[in-house]
Amino acid sequence: MSVPQSKHVYTDVHALRGGKPELGDISLSDYHLVFRFPPESKASTDPQLKRRQKQVWFAFHVISQCTLRPTPPASGVPSSIRIRFRDFTFVCFNFPDDKDARDAFEFIRARTCRLGSVTDLLAFNYTPPPGSPELKIDGWDLYDVRAEFKRQGISEKSADLGWRISTINKDYTFCPTYPALLVVPSKISDNTLKYAANFRSRARIPTLTYLHPVNNCTITRSSQPLVGLRMNRSIQDERLVGACFSASANSFDVSPSNLDESPPSSTVDLSADGADADLSLSEMERMRREDELIAGGNAQYDEKTGKRLIYGAQQQNLIVDARPRLNSLAMQAVGKGSEKMEFYRFAKKVFLNIDNIHVMRDSLEKVISAIRHADVSPFPPNQDLLEKSKWLSHISCILDGAATIARQVGIQHSNVLIHCSDGWDRTSQLSALAQLMLDPYYRTIDGFIVLVEKDWLSFGHMFQLRSGHLSHESWFTVDNEALAGSTIRPGENEGRGDAIENALASAKRFWNRNVGGEKESSTSDVEDLSAVDESKQATASISEEQATRLSDVSPVFHQFLDATYQLLRQHPTRFEFNERFLRRLLYHVYSCQYGTFLFNNEKQRKEARLRDRTRSVWAYFLSRRQEFTNDQYDPVVDDHTKGRERLIFPRLGEVRWWHQVFNRTDHEMNGAINASVAVAERVAAYQASSEPGGPAVGSGAEGQPGAKAQPPGLTPSKSALTGIESPYEALTPEARTSRSLNRSASTGALPGALGALQDKISGLAIGAGMFGAGSPSAGRNRPGGHSTGSNGIRNGGASPATARDRPERRKAESKGLVDMLTGATLDDPLSERDNDAPEDVGGGQEMKSMDGPS
Repeated sequence: MSVPQSKHVYTDVHALRGGKPELGDISLSDYHLVFRFPPESKASTDPQLKRRQKQVWFAFHVISQCTLRPTPPASGVPSSIRIRFRDFTFVCFNFPDDKDARDAFEFIRARTCRLGSVTDLLAFNYTPPPGSPELKIDGWDLYDVRAEFKRQGISEKSADLGWRISTINKDYTFCPTYPALLVVPSKISDNTLKYAANFRSRARIPTLTYLHPVNNCTITRSSQPLVGLRMNRSIQDERLVGACFSASANSFDVSPSNLDESPPSSTVDLSADGADADLSLSEMERMRREDELIAGGNAQYDEKTGKRLIYGAQQQNLIVDARPRLNSLAMQAVGKGSEKMEFYRFAKKVFLNIDNIHVMRDSLEKVISAIRHADVSPFPPNQDLLEKSKWLSHISCILDGAATIARQVGIQHSNVLIHCSDGWDRTSQLSALAQLMLDPYYRTIDGFIVLVEKDWLSFGHMFQLRSGHLSHESWFTVDNEALAGSTIRPGENEGRGDAIENALASAKRFWNRNVGGEKESSTSDVEDLSAVDESKQATASISEEQATRLSDVSPVFHQFLDATYQLLRQHPTRFEFNERFLRRLLYHVYSCQYGTFLFNNEKQRKEARLRDRTRSVWAYFLSRRQEFTNDQYDPVVDDHTKGRERLIFPRLGEVRWWHQVFNRTDHEMNGAINASVAVAERVAAYQASSEPGGPAVGSGAEGQPGAKAQPPGLTPSKSALTGIESPYEALTPEARTSRSLNRSASTGALPGALGALQDKISGLAIGAGMFGAGSPSAGRNRPGGHSTGSNGIRNGGASPATARDRPERRKAESKGLVDMLTGATLDDPLSERDNDAPEDVGGGQEMKSMDGPS
């Protein structure tokens, strides 16, 4: 696409990325910063340079932080503008003239956080260039709710599977944040729905989102019930939830009265008869049984009794509360909370302990702190800050929760109701990821688009509030410390300003508690009760409803895409789309180039007539389908062939950094984790081979010869699962205690020390160049980058050596271990730079906003 009319042009500006400068010219339009290099002054006199001239586009709406650093002319130091973008691109522009830097800064700020309305965003002014394939595709037609549920088997003309499509919300008066059409149990009338809505936060009643095509089990979703301190109940809500859990069973003539009742407590009582035995299994045993069930085998008959298994008869229906238990209890103080299970005896309940939006926002901020100097520094990320962010732990926790739901539906043939607080953040994450694991259709490009439209857009995830599309004044700052003439150095003022800002924010939250606020702001757990109405800090011209509130901004959808990336990375042949598809989708959530992700719910989008006034982002992807297609994709589904099963599950021990989205190489982000895993496996192999006459080391059962040896647990600093309490551990405290004992017994000191040394060595790697040409890299996984068992190394059983021989043997063993570790360190050149390179943003290949030439 041609460059739009420029409002301002600044020549001979140095752009820094990865510590490498590039001289060029800056053009500012209403929505973009365009950087051309080499500058026109040089390209105009050299035909060869003219042919090599490139341009990179940066959309204003993708800016996450913009800092002006003015300097006095006498200092000899250029004034600069440092910009951090939402796609984790970091660029510093050095202006030869201080006035030019100030003018550019004010121009960008005025067209980013001072627009005044969503209708002033790029989407309302964007048109694909003439002849573009996008013009031939209408992305708004791709998702049709009736067609999607007909695919699942629900329609007026098909056989009654216990569900119907209700139009009670056709004008959005029943629930403004829900879709117009709701799928509810056939035996529940609209009148009952109205009464049940009074018992659910924001009237977000339990409604169907997925019907499994094989066993007719379901995933339903809702918001939290309004239990309160008085332990309120609603007969209509109990009937509705019961009908959701029995609708599918009725189609198989299984009475809900045959379902096992849960104990009155709010969590699963494993000592009760009929408790789900699978929930108490070890990870290895559960995975083994899953493989057998997925592959078919004799799944239709009970191996002990030989009786035929009937879908629904073995159901252990679950109510899944995504929050930590403490958060749900705190919500009771304001009239909300979680189900009192003595009134829902047809189900059991589990808390998934997924943290709220505030914790996730802080976690991402810590990740950004680890890579914050990517513009002026060529060095790799700060591994300590990456570890402290706990980002991978949060991703693992979300995946673990979604896998719990998928197992209940796909393997246990049970129904699941999911909710968090309002049912539009963690609920959307879990529901969509569980369906991704269950249904191969959602792993295609078209199916994934339908999944996003259904479980994110139509069910009311607040994209505008979570993304901050109208930006915020606090994202634009002036650093006057540079007036003394100092230069920018990595690490300066590290954390000093952040500490002051955090302290002020905490004080504001303390003095501005707003318990009764029921506006569009989220009620995500405890911290939302003290959220500050930060919209008052924004420009007065922005309406309060549309203004960005910093307390509402959170990377919820980013986490969903990250979790999807983990599944794609672990099951590369089961997805039609590639990693770049996910990365570009995340970018366009913030670019505001298309209308798909504007506003907060279906009602608002229809009122704004986005279909008529903006383009759909799906036209962009479908017109470039070949670019986003996975070359390894195998569309064949065969449950009798390993690797082609319908169901997929995450391997939590193999969760890794999505390095491409952070514009880093795999080695820079995951080198330390992969190295620790490799060393742990070498240690386990050595320990197993050092006792040929004794039992296998690290086995799950003591004293069993031939048990498979497990590598030692990673040290907490390198574990991808640090701080995670899985749903299975929440349901089985004894398993959690066992894992804790095993971890404390593991000999992880040597791998931990070696990992620290490897961090030092990896710090010598040089970062990526600025705008150098190169193809997008899918990244390489280091050998040994596999999951490790949670069991530590335990020396069980008697040694064949005599008491006289033991000291000498142990001494030789210790020396051999040290030699092996030393050899592993020398054979593992961590200082050698990985050949992977972040995706090129120059050369007209990857435009930062409009993707015209791509």
